[in-house]
Amino acid sequence: MSIDKTSTPAEDHTVDNPAAASGTATAVDPRLLVREQGFAGYLGEFKRKMKAGDLGSIPVVVGLLVIWAIFTSLNSNFLTAGNFSDMSVAMVGTGMIAVGIVFVLLLGEIDLSVGSVSGVAGATFAVLSVTHGMNEWLALLLAVLTGTVAGAVHGFFFARIGVPAFAVTLAGLLFWQGFMLQILGSNGTINLDTDGVVVKLTSYFFSDVAAAYGLALVVTAGYFLAAFFDNRRREAAGVPSRPLNEIIVRTVLLAVLAFVVAIVFNQYKGLPLAVVIFLAVLVLTDFVLRRTAYGRMIFALGGSVEASRRAGINVELVRISVFAIAGGFAALGGLFVASKIAAANQGAGTGEFLMNVIAAAVIGGTSLFGGRGRTWNALLGVMVIVSIQYGLALEGVGSPVQYMITGGVLLATVVIDAITRKTQKTAGRA
Repeated sequence: MSIDKTSTPAEDHTVDNPAAASGTATAVDPRLLVREQGFAGYLGEFKRKMKAGDLGSIPVVVGLLVIWAIFTSLNSNFLTAGNFSDMSVAMVGTGMIAVGIVFVLLLGEIDLSVGSVSGVAGATFAVLSVTHGMNEWLALLLAVLTGTVAGAVHGFFFARIGVPAFAVTLAGLLFWQGFMLQILGSNGTINLDTDGVVVKLTSYFFSDVAAAYGLALVVTAGYFLAAFFDNRRREAAGVPSRPLNEIIVRTVLLAVLAFVVAIVFNQYKGLPLAVVIFLAVLVLTDFVLRRTAYGRMIFALGGSVEASRRAGINVELVRISVFAIAGGFAALGGLFVASKIAAANQGAGTGEFLMNVIAAAVIGGTSLFGGRGRTWNALLGVMVIVSIQYGLALEGVGSPVQYMITGGVLLATVVIDAITRKTQKTAGRA
């Protein structure tokens, strides 16, 4: 029997359909098909993300719109210019602290001391500036530094000594609350100068209409330029990027939102200084987390501590720095809270305040399991919390019901987070 060696599978390179063969051999990233398929491509991309558990901020945004619709139907004053402006200013104190909590949650840890630390910062500023007559700017700096040092101390015991973060920060909650009561003295309340630096953080408004419109224009243009040049870099690196028409659509939608908010602000007192500062903090911290090596190290630690250590990351230093950042933002938030009431008192940072801060970060979309989240989640979460509070207050609903509703929203968010993680594991993404 003779064997035709020219027909062996290993040596036969003849293919009936070269195009089909090349198609099966080359895996195409589904994100690259979006620009080619138009609307159908975007719909397919959306379905792919949903199946993979990549919900993003969609549930929070939908929930916020539902909350606004419900309260607006119940009370037409809910989304008036005055109430919207008041809500925007009120959310900054809680939102600042929630930004710090996002950093800690990205590690997969928790900080229970931020409420007490925020109270200490407000009390420190009041004692230094009012009681001892120190320059307000110097007193403000020392107050923020106090919170940062307090956070670093918590991080030291957690990272170097090995004490669980829950235990360390719980002890910090009690210690700093006692310290706040001690420095405030028997009176318990110190009123701030109504024309001072800290009070103006929440009482000052840019009354010129050009301020709000100018900020809206800067935000819109900044987003477009950042997205455009980021896409240029991605294309140069040969990785998937958004098509230009998608960037334009996103920019237009952002412009509509930004200018509508500007119009609402200008119908009342103007653009609040507190909102400008908060937006600047969100942009800066988002850049740090997403565009710097330090931010990537935080995400890496949230994913796997051992893998991060083997990759050469200084785990202890990053952990200490993250808790220091949380303490610093807690102090900033405490100053905004003191600014809102123009006083530092014994009730600062107590009660439901801590739970609202943590709830804001989690409800906004930051995972309790670490490794997933953005500082913009703090904005979304605090908007949900403050909207519920103001909406129920307009309806004359008491605190007990507010607690229950906020707790229900938080539970629903955590359930969605847990389901998302399971879905991602099933899809092979976790």
